[in-house]
Amino acid sequence: MEEKEFNTMNVIPLVDIMLVLLTIVLTTATFIAQGNLPIKLPQAKQSASLVEEKTYRITLKENGEIFFENRYLNYDQLKEVLKAVNPSSQIVIYSDKKAKVQDLVKILDMLQEFNLKKVYLKTELIK
Repeated sequence: MEEKEFNTMNVIPLVDIMLVLLTIVLTTATFIAQGNLPIKLPQAKQSASLVEEKTYRITLKENGEIFFENRYLNYDQLKEVLKAVNPSSQIVIYSDKKAKVQDLVKILDMLQEFNLKKVYLKTELIK
């Protein structure tokens, strides 16, 4: 019996592989979507648990850059954003352990100026 020669390529296995790769990419993209800034947190012996309320994140990097909800701001822009924040909201400050204390104090002064009292400093638990 003679074998037939195919004139076309079977693309079904290729489509199957592409769909699997697409599924993997979309699945991993959802885990990366939050996007964290690389900072080294200071350590603490105890950790406070946060109550579920509207929580905002302020990140202070080692070089003094400030991020509010992962968006870069200078001090004047941060002041404008904090004016609009509800005083009952929680503010979590992620400060790099090598950041200048004076930069952290400026942020804390702004929070106090706008009567934002639910302020937490994020730390790593000492193991």
